[in-house]
Formats: sequence, structure tokens, C-alpha cells
Amino acid sequence: MNGLERQRVLVAGGAGFLGANLCRRLLREGHEVICLDNFLTGKQSNIDDLANDPAFTLLRHDVIEPMDEGIRPARIYNLACAASPKHYQADPVHTLRTCVDGAYNLLELARRCGARILQASTSEVYGDPDVHPQPESYRGKVNIVGIRSCYDEGKRCAETLFADYGRCKGVQVKIARIFNTYGPYMAADDGRVVSNFIVQALSGSKLTIYGDGSQTRALCYVDDLIDGLVGLMNGPDTFQGPVNLGGAQEVTIQEIARHICALTGTEPRFEYLPLPPDDPVQRLPVTTLAERHLGWRPRVGLEQGLQRTIAYFRDRLKPARREQSCGIAPGGYKAFSG
Repeated sequence: MNGLERQRVLVAGGAGFLGANLCRRLLREGHEVICLDNFLTGKQSNIDDLANDPAFTLLRHDVIEPMDEGIRPARIYNLACAASPKHYQADPVHTLRTCVDGAYNLLELARRCGARILQASTSEVYGDPDVHPQPESYRGKVNIVGIRSCYDEGKRCAETLFADYGRCKGVQVKIARIFNTYGPYMAADDGRVVSNFIVQALSGSKLTIYGDGSQTRALCYVDDLIDGLVGLMNGPDTFQGPVNLGGAQEVTIQEIARHICALTGTEPRFEYLPLPPDDPVQRLPVTTLAERHLGWRPRVGLEQGLQRTIAYFRDRLKPARREQSCGIAPGGYKAFSG
């Protein structure tokens, strides 16, 4: 328990990539976990193995709707939003409402319960940055009417709500700005660079590179990212963030593609397509605040992290794999009671 007593923890977006990893971490630490998800992008298969854990409860709910007052968590992680452009652009109005109305509803729940609450924000608040690398003090360059703005501006507004609830309503808030993260429980079809490349490499297809591949990212393995989120949640009341959590090694998209080809034993074959509008050219976090206040820095190297992720996808993409579903299968999960 790392010195913390057993707590009831709500993970909004708990069936998604980060949420599924976080639920497992919290259960290992001995906490009671309520996984809340509307299953628009979250996968039942991500949490199937947790169904019989008596400390795990699944609650199907969309955060844009008010929360049941019977839910009384001590801590709340707000991870409830699609994070890949393919998914959040599919219904931009719902994405914006998830960011804003969802943040409001969860903050109100935290206020009623006296719970501590963490906002999973994003490096997308920096837009296509003029400042490189990006410190938390940088206010960003976001196209407020662009095709990505439903997510970028939604997350910026959510940070404002969190900050105001902390200042004006006495809620204990935490804000993490998450940079590109990868690892097990990524969706094969989410359109993100690492999952795209791995799935294409394992299927023998050309790897799709948008632009010329010279744009950069700093990849963070999911275990390191979850360490950062938990560390921030458990950290001192005096430090609420926002704080950058992301990889320390800047690599080009072309280099990521070649790494994955080498690790999968695939001949490098690429297909180049136009760069989507407002896609950031450079992305690298300044993590001084995380190191100073949380003692956090990424520890899993790129090669090791990619090897683990490739192994996960090899297993998931076997012909005999179980069909994934976004719905809730009958039975197998206990109903929530306050």
C-alpha cells in the first residue's frame, strides 16, 4: 500500500489504454477500484481479467451526465476522453463535452465527497509549439477552430475548471499533462503512431508515415506514466501542477518506424501521406517539476518498451484471439451499489 490506507478510487475512462493499466496498478496496491466507462473507445477486453476481483466494480456511465450521488470515492482519476485524433475527431462535440462537462461533473462529485481528484490533461494544450522543449509555463499555440481543437481546447478548459475548483471551492486538485505514451492495452485501431506502426509491421504492410517523418515525439512507456500519475495523486497537497509527464528522449517519426521494423524483423517499407492539419512538428517535455516535486523520471528505455509492446500486440493479433468488443457482455461484473 506504499504507506496509504485502502481507499475507494474512481477511475473515469478505466477501460481505456491508460485506465486499464491504472486500474491494475491500484488493485495491486490493495485499493477498491470503481472503473467508470461509456465504452465508446474503451474495450471490455481490457478489463475482462479483473471481473472476478472483489475489489473491482464496473460502472457503465458517460461523464457528460451527472454522477450518481451514491458513489463516494476518496480519490478520482479523470481519464475519460478519447486521446487519439481518429477517435476524438469522430464526434468532436461529444469530445468537447467529455472534456468540459465531464470535468465539471467529476469535480462536483469530488466536492460533495471531499475527494482528491486528478485531471489527465495532455501535451496537446501546447498545440504546435513555438517553444521547444515545452515547460509548463508555456501557454501554447492552439488553433481554436481547427479539427483538433475539440480535444486541445477541451483539455485547456478542463484545466481551468480544475484550477478554479481548487482556488474557489477548496477541492484538492491535481493536473498532469501527459505526453505521447505507449504500451500494453493500446487499441490496435486507434491511429496512434506506435500502435499503427506495430500492427502494420506485424501484418507485413507498409508503415504509414504522415509528412516526411522528421517530426519528433518523446515516447513514454505506460508503466512510467502510471508511476507519475500515482505519484502526483499521492504527492503533497501543496503541489497540484500542472506537471509534464513524458519521455526524455526525442525521436523522429521515421526513427520510431525503423526501430519497430528492426524489432519485428520487418523490412522497412513506408508509405508517405500528407501531414494532417495542426499536427505538431515537435514535442518534448521539460520534466524538471516532476523530478523536483515527485522524484519522477521515465526509467524504461525505448527499445525495452517497444519490445514489451510488440509482444503484447503479437499475442492480441493471433488468428485465434478473442474478438474484442466495446459492449458489455452479460454477467461477469457486479453491479455498483453506493
